[in-house]
Amino acid sequence: MPRFLGIFLLVLFTFQGSTSQLPAQKLTSDSSGINKTRLITFTTLTTGIYLGQLSYLEYIWYTDHRRVPFHFYNDVKSWNQQDKFGHAFGSYVESYIGFHGLMWSGVPRNKAIWYGGLMGFFMQLPIEIWDALYEGWGFSWSDVGANTFGSALVIGQELAFHEQIIKYKFSFSPSPYAPLANGYLGDGFSEIWGDYNGQTYWFSVGLNRIIPGTAFPDWLNLAVGYGIGGVIGEFTNLTEYKGQAIPETERYRKYLVSLDIDFSKIPTKNKALKSLFNSMFMIKFPFPALEFNTKGEQKAHLLYY
Repeated sequence: MPRFLGIFLLVLFTFQGSTSQLPAQKLTSDSSGINKTRLITFTTLTTGIYLGQLSYLEYIWYTDHRRVPFHFYNDVKSWNQQDKFGHAFGSYVESYIGFHGLMWSGVPRNKAIWYGGLMGFFMQLPIEIWDALYEGWGFSWSDVGANTFGSALVIGQELAFHEQIIKYKFSFSPSPYAPLANGYLGDGFSEIWGDYNGQTYWFSVGLNRIIPGTAFPDWLNLAVGYGIGGVIGEFTNLTEYKGQAIPETERYRKYLVSLDIDFSKIPTKNKALKSLFNSMFMIKFPFPALEFNTKGEQKAHLLYY
């Protein structure tokens, strides 16, 4: 997840912004109903940004790591599994974009579900293979499993319900642990993908899906979230980094319950607003929240994000 979050957001907003501006009269379709202009636009954007991501990994991310023979890495217990939630989220977002992009291009629904829905899995798989070729990383079956879950969540819901009843969402708030880590968890903006303690992953579903027949608006959701705290190290906490001591902290997990907004279901006739709302499908809106954690604490947050 640390390597992919910015790419996901870039793909998403580039796609939404570009597709919403295409004039209808310039669109051309073939006999099958596929809109060639839209399909070319979508595939060009996603392919170009993905190639840019791979170039970043090859020439920047792995620069300080020695090339080694293909090897495996068991990191199922790393970062209190927060990185697995991140991998699943990344795959979900890419598959969601893939499916909706192909539907927007006029690709038949069943093909869009499978071709687009598998996009997250296949976009992540080469990166797992690259990890297996560099020291300090390795091919992780648990990462592959998380990537599979993210794509399956998109495909399964479209096959079963013809919509994403459960939205997989993300929120971030700077944690108190990054300043203690002397740069190990990132600094400033880089904390968003470097500090797992500040990340929360949510499953968000409409309240009137949970309680049918109620008068709740379609856009009001209930969300359950997972986060971690006190984690300054992959499996165990570091005691120093770059020659500076790191204070001892207790690693723990936290489980949250909150309200949320499904922006894609807010009615509007404004095309710009509709495009913006649709692009916010994976962002958890700040709301009050209840937290239960493995330190035995229960907390009420006036506003959690």
